[in-house]
Amino acid sequence: MKPAAFDPLARTLHWLMAVLILAMLFIGVSMVGDLSTRHPLLIELHKATGLALLVLVVLRIALRLSLPHPPLPADLPPLQRFAAAASHLALYGLMLAMPLLGWAMLSAGGYPRPLQLPAIAPHDLQLYAVLRQAHGWAGYLLFATVLVHIAAALMHALVRRDGVMRSMWPGPLRRGD
Repeated sequence: MKPAAFDPLARTLHWLMAVLILAMLFIGVSMVGDLSTRHPLLIELHKATGLALLVLVVLRIALRLSLPHPPLPADLPPLQRFAAAASHLALYGLMLAMPLLGWAMLSAGGYPRPLQLPAIAPHDLQLYAVLRQAHGWAGYLLFATVLVHIAAALMHALVRRDGVMRSMWPGPLRRGD
């Protein structure tokens, strides 16, 4: 039998990652072109949070694949079912790709990596330029995908009122939810 809500650990990871991803997107945007004295702090914060998100997304993918999760509403049209599956794949893919692109970018640029992680790309300034651009575009794509995800969650909560939002909401479900 499928559960009515996601596992509490999955819900906790979802909301923790949501906060960290939104913070990362704003930190990333604010540090581009910022040559003030806070720039080095933003860079270090961005790298540390990116590494934390990489660990969390691997854990989250493992949980998603191993724990049962609630089904989508039975009356959800096939196109919306497909859109839900595709958008979740895009979110997981981008959440995994962003920190890996950042790590590869730092490696290719010869920059220090958090916790003295090994390089995952050769030191090559042309590769660095390509990875930096890919990291930036992936960030915009992640932001757009997050906005679509939020819009879909609000549609389920406010328009359809079908329990999808409640199934991921933090905290215990009340009787009747």
